[in-house]
Amino acid sequence: MSDTDLGKLLRVYRKIRTKRADLSAKFKEEDGDLKEQQDTIKQALLKHCEDNGVESVRTPDGLFYRTVKTRYWTSDWGSMHKFIMEHEIPEFFEKRLNQKHVKEFLEENPDVVPPGLNADSEFVITVRSK
Repeated sequence: MSDTDLGKLLRVYRKIRTKRADLSAKFKEEDGDLKEQQDTIKQALLKHCEDNGVESVRTPDGLFYRTVKTRYWTSDWGSMHKFIMEHEIPEFFEKRLNQKHVKEFLEENPDVVPPGLNADSEFVITVRSK
């Protein structure tokens, strides 16, 4: 393939990347507006439940109900880790690996492979503008 052909491929690639970025930005903006509208409606429905002391409402257009959603997090990972180990509750953790730290460990310890570790590598192309 000639340099001219490769240059053309890069120009087309950048043009597509720019178009995708524009579409993505437009989608995010429009989706953000719709999400705000939905949040306003959710707040009105929650207020209706609270004002009327009800947990659910059935209308000719459908049913809505409120539930309690609780999220948990920690601001002290050291203490939380100690607590989890003391109480033997590893299920508090999610099963995933920190990609950056695994890569760094393997680079620093090329002769040590954690048991059960799998890896999948692929070539990728990075294109930069002039």
